[in-house]
Amino acid sequence: MDESTDLTEQLIDLSVGYLRSAALHAAAHWRIADLLADGPRSADDLAAEAGLDASHLARVLRYLAAHGVFRQEDDGRFALTPLAELLRDDVPGSMRAYVDVHGHDIFLRSAAGLIDALRTGGNPFEAAFGMPFYQYLFANRELGMKFDTSMASFSERLSDQVAAAYDFGSARRVVDVGGGRGGQLRAILRRNPHLEGTLMDLEPVVAGHVLDEPELSGRWSAVGGDFFSAVPEGGDVYILKHVLASWPDEKCVEILEMCRRAMPDDGRLLMVNALVPEGNEPHPSKTVDMTMLTVLNGKGRTQAEYEELMRKAGLASSRVLHVSPHAAIIEAAKG
Repeated sequence: MDESTDLTEQLIDLSVGYLRSAALHAAAHWRIADLLADGPRSADDLAAEAGLDASHLARVLRYLAAHGVFRQEDDGRFALTPLAELLRDDVPGSMRAYVDVHGHDIFLRSAAGLIDALRTGGNPFEAAFGMPFYQYLFANRELGMKFDTSMASFSERLSDQVAAAYDFGSARRVVDVGGGRGGQLRAILRRNPHLEGTLMDLEPVVAGHVLDEPELSGRWSAVGGDFFSAVPEGGDVYILKHVLASWPDEKCVEILEMCRRAMPDDGRLLMVNALVPEGNEPHPSKTVDMTMLTVLNGKGRTQAEYEELMRKAGLASSRVLHVSPHAAIIEAAKG
């Protein structure tokens, strides 16, 4: 194969990447990996149990097997691979809920709107659905709960990494602003028995919190509210994990100003976000930035861009801890 043919095939593969996504989403939706937990099975067998068309299922699984998701044995049966294991519901670090919800029409239609967005500078999701993303989830609570679950599954391992990377030894109370169902706060409280914590997010979100564990009894509170209106006072450390990337610059400054007002003079603010690196190498933050572009009005940012937002809000960066490609902790104090 000459170089031009190889480049042609590479472009073709990139252009039909949506087929990989669609096949992966379908397998996650129908929980095929769970059906293979006890060993290889035929497509006929799987289809009979799941109520699916056997011929279509075999073709989808064969396609996914060519990309390392599932494996087709010599006898035609299909088996799990390490990637497929993460599509099981009952394994640590399961990504099934995350993969499933990201195959929803709201994401597909938003991505399809990128062509027009490049001309208008507008937001594809809002153009397609007539309202901002989080407002839509608030109005469609079943989908909203699925999205919350998907983000919790994505964040569980990362939450423990963040909790382990930062020294909370001198703090007494942590306030997790926009903390979803409380996975990050739970990880911090588990590792720091001396701490108390407050979870803050919209009321329907915090209503499904995960903090009600015996070892955390009496050490937490969950508060419903809008962080554009007020942030709970009384914390030594405030956390914004994967919050700022979801908002445009001016809204980020508003959020940071609200946190600054609630912080004591010696308080600290931890911004946990993926940092976009320089250069042309692939990086998760660049993929996240495309989600921000198509679905939300936020953006992936470099360290310098986050520091500029802090400066506008009267905050100053004190240090940066690189936890993983999906998260760096930027510690800030009042400027």
